[in-house]
Amino acid sequence: MSTTPDVPAAPGTGLTRRRALCGIVVALAAPGVLAACSSGAEAPAPSPAPAGGGQAPPATGGTTAAPPAGTPVSAIPVGGGTVVEGPNGPVVLTQPQAGVIKAFDATCPHQGTPVDAPEGGTITCPNHGSQFDATSGALKKGPAQSGLTPVATTVVGGQVQFA
Repeated sequence: MSTTPDVPAAPGTGLTRRRALCGIVVALAAPGVLAACSSGAEAPAPSPAPAGGGQAPPATGGTTAAPPAGTPVSAIPVGGGTVVEGPNGPVVLTQPQAGVIKAFDATCPHQGTPVDAPEGGTITCPNHGSQFDATSGALKKGPAQSGLTPVATTVVGGQVQFA
């Protein structure tokens, strides 16, 4: 480490050598950083087909994400529900009656905490205990001031898909 004092690069300007060198380094590095952050117009190259001409198997992993085809209706208990990852965050899927699927944003309107899967027809926020009706998303008990927001879904081929 140098013990040389920072001497002004130009007398009377207040600009030190260190500041001048830092400015030059930033000026030289900025174009490269901007180029790395830009979205190129080129599309990524497609993955090569697997040997044998078949399709590659779907990627696996994740914890609550639904498969690309959707969530099977059979994975949603009748009289209960489950929490899955939707296009805009977690979603509660419920099946109050066989074949009737309801979907709600799983974010508690009180403070944004993800709610739990429904039990006994009630969706509960684990943070402060707000409760919501699993059939309608309506508020049953606060401190939340409003119910859960419905999420549009469709069922295609036994799979719940987000509309």
